[in-house]
Amino acid sequence: MFGGISVWQLLILLVVVILIFGTKKLRTLGGDLGGAVKGFKKAMNTEEEKEQDKDTNKIEDQKKDAQFSESVKEEDKNKS
Repeated sequence: MFGGISVWQLLILLVVVILIFGTKKLRTLGGDLGGAVKGFKKAMNTEEEKEQDKDTNKIEDQKKDAQFSESVKEEDKNKS
């Protein structure tokens, strides 16, 4: 299964860990680990949103530049 470790060996290891640390300590440890994972995911999502906002702003700026260029071209045509 896991590099030669059987299910029975994993169960024995789990029982030993529970006896050594206790369920309350393991529950606290699990909660802390879960909170850390949530924080990491939130930070990653925030970074992705920032990058998407930058890309969206670049596209909007390009559209504005294109509209400005078109209006300048039309003004030049009207003057001629």
